[in-house]
Amino acid sequence: MINLENLTTERRNETSFGLDEMSVAQAVHLMNQEDHKVPDAVADQLPQIEKVIEATIAAFKKDGRLIYMGAGTSGRLGVLDAAECVPTFGVEPEMVVGLIAGGEQAMTVAVEGAEDNAELGAQDLKDLHLTENDMVIGIAASGRTPYVIGGLDYARSIGAATGTIACNKGAVISQHAAMPIEVDCGPEFLTGSTRLKSGTAQKLILNMISTISMIGIGKVYNNLMVDVKPTNEKLVERSKRIIMQATEADYETAARYFDEAEQNVKLAIVMILTDSTKDEAAEKLIQADGFVKKTI
Repeated sequence: MINLENLTTERRNETSFGLDEMSVAQAVHLMNQEDHKVPDAVADQLPQIEKVIEATIAAFKKDGRLIYMGAGTSGRLGVLDAAECVPTFGVEPEMVVGLIAGGEQAMTVAVEGAEDNAELGAQDLKDLHLTENDMVIGIAASGRTPYVIGGLDYARSIGAATGTIACNKGAVISQHAAMPIEVDCGPEFLTGSTRLKSGTAQKLILNMISTISMIGIGKVYNNLMVDVKPTNEKLVERSKRIIMQATEADYETAARYFDEAEQNVKLAIVMILTDSTKDEAAEKLIQADGFVKKTI
């Protein structure tokens, strides 16, 4: 039998006793109060988060990958963050990968027993041909998911960098990674429902890890996402606006360079800022390791 007594995420929240008798207004107010505790809990772990980000940047610079793995809500959040990196930063889907216990079907339907299978966690990483250049981050609100532990143990055995995100102090998974993050948001508004405060904390941390790691490899100029992929009409217009903001060009100029650069926002920006041809700008970016600021 699994002992959940000592897990903060499983304790009852005394402030929400009588939840089923509250008015909607009372419940909304109380839930909002509880959610306000999350950013402060995350702030306590900023030094650990920084270490994970530094290690992720180092992995990217070695052509390694960032791989999230988790089960249930934790796994879904990892998959979501990985998927968003493609359009936001113009990276290939293989660069940031989200693994969820039970595979794709587990995104919408629970797969019985998958999260309890440590061998499955290791096998999923083997199937990705994990190398020592990769960064593996195990995500588990409870901090004890066997699927995640199995993956982390395999990752460490081959020399890959490892980190964790748990929402309990003294989490079991912390013992299986080099860089553990433990966030304590207190008991959930709805007892044991870790898609609430725990999920919010995990999402905030994942936002930091992926965004700041991408900044660290030149995917951002100033505070603009210059490697955005213009995959729809809205993003085409946003791309032109980014070029305007980065170069102070007017709309017509931005649109012209956007087309000349074959819809490559970063390339268009360097062309304008350095008065270069497309080929010259491309070479400048290569020499600058992809950092726009280093081309100026």
